[in-house]
Amino acid sequence: MKSGPSTSFWRFVPVLVVLTAAFGVLIPTIADAKGKAQRSFFNSVEVRSSNLKPFKKWRAALKRYSIEKGKKQKKKSCSSKRLDICNYGQWGTFLKSLQGKDKLTQIRAVNHRMNKARYITDKNNWGRKDYWATPAEFMTNFGDCEDYAIIKFLSLKLLGFNESDLRVVAVKDLNLKVGHAVLIVFWKDPKSGKKRSLLLDNQIKKVVDSRSVRHYQPVFSINSKNWWRHRS
Repeated sequence: MKSGPSTSFWRFVPVLVVLTAAFGVLIPTIADAKGKAQRSFFNSVEVRSSNLKPFKKWRAALKRYSIEKGKKQKKKSCSSKRLDICNYGQWGTFLKSLQGKDKLTQIRAVNHRMNKARYITDKNNWGRKDYWATPAEFMTNFGDCEDYAIIKFLSLKLLGFNESDLRVVAVKDLNLKVGHAVLIVFWKDPKSGKKRSLLLDNQIKKVVDSRSVRHYQPVFSINSKNWWRHRS
């Protein structure tokens, strides 16, 4: 299958937004999120909440990751330069090679490396409409859009990025009329001193400023501490 977002993603109802296929999550309305509305990326307004209970698959993926990183992974041949069925240590070796480099170089390297993985739907991988993969699962089986975003998120966390600067984002692709997932990274531009929101997307080869992308409508964004409800 061609790399791209999952289909049949959104069904809107008055009180809840039902996210199907790519995320399978019941998302509270913006009124249920706590905090002050703030201007955000992709020309949206966001409201923050620390209640992650609705995001069961996200929390389950993070829990499995916390278990897998404590285990000794089986060694396999790593002759291929692509990110594919290989030993878990290759990921750590790759990240170690980026230590000490500037943040923008790290962001670009992580995005480029992870985008080499082959796109495979959850149905073909797991026999389910939706499954959020850990890094080890992604490296063994590849994955779909949210799986790219998750491994990029965790890669940058391991490189020392602040949690507050990383967001996995569920968006609606306004061109294709389907759902998709990406990673947004807030990066301080050393020239201007201002923070920019950078887009890491498995459908776009290079890291780009989110302001240059106008066909994504964010619905929610999340990290391991908070989530944000977005509206236009």
